Amino acid sequence: MKNENLSYVKLENKKNIKVKYPKGIARRREERAFWIFVSPWIIGFVLFTGGPILASLFLSFTNYDVLTTPTFAGLDNYVKLFGDNLFYQSLKVTVYYVILSVPFTIILGLGLAILLNQKIRGQAFFRTMFYAPSVVSGVSIAFLWSWLLNPDFGVVNSLLSSIGIQGPGWFTDASTVIPSMVLMQLTSIGSTMIIFLASLQTLPDELYEAASIDGANHLTKFFKITIPLISPVILFNTIITVIASFQVFTQAYVITKGGPDWMSYFYVYFLFDTAFSQFRMGYASAQAWILFIIILGLTLLSLWISKKYVHYEYDNK
Repeated sequence: MKNENLSYVKLENKKNIKVKYPKGIARRREERAFWIFVSPWIIGFVLFTGGPILASLFLSFTNYDVLTTPTFAGLDNYVKLFGDNLFYQSLKVTVYYVILSVPFTIILGLGLAILLNQKIRGQAFFRTMFYAPSVVSGVSIAFLWSWLLNPDFGVVNSLLSSIGIQGPGWFTDASTVIPSMVLMQLTSIGSTMIIFLASLQTLPDELYEAASIDGANHLTKFFKITIPLISPVILFNTIITVIASFQVFTQAYVITKGGPDWMSYFYVYFLFDTAFSQFRMGYASAQAWILFIIILGLTLLSLWISKKYVHYEYDNK
């Protein structure tokens, strides 16, 4: 007998009996189990991510110094921000860093991934060695590079002076502080490299074999096969790197404190200084939302431009 509202339970005596056990109860139990298992994430998101985001949006329209009750200020914080010289200075410094850092990270990360994709002895060791620094604390990395690039007793300048070259001031010179911080990215490209490496390992060998039969050299294979096939991964890494570059903070906080001559006064450092040195939480919240709008705009622009240059596997299906 068929009845969608009944479940059958097979007992040890091999007899099938009808049990009045609606399937709706089983479904509700599954739903309840689902919500129980995801509840830690939901609670964490509401308390530590979603809640603070909404709170910062509200505070951006207020004057709030932590110690007193917020007072509504309308758009005053945004008006003041666009008239603040430090806003433009911090944005200029950050954009300069992004322009140098993003191509450097993407090109070097892809180059390392191609090298580590070769079948050589000790392949696993080299992959681990290049990836490991990316999981080290940013503060530790900053202290390490501040010692390596110290103009007085640093290892790099000591090596340069041994061959008769006068080393630059690195972090103490306004003209080299940003390039020095971009150079510091050498220790942070492991995550970019490992994503590129994973994508390279999924490429079909048949395409390269066919190209070799047609007489294509390594450079042609790279630009005609490799780059188009991994273009979605290039887009992903580019967007992630742009977002991370706009949020640069640790290097300036640990090494330069925004100097020299405000040339490492990054936008997030400006936000941090406003919030936790001056306790102008309303003004800092407005800064945070402007940063969010900038990053969102750049991300959407990247996705729009990518429609012409990024090729997905399902495009020709």
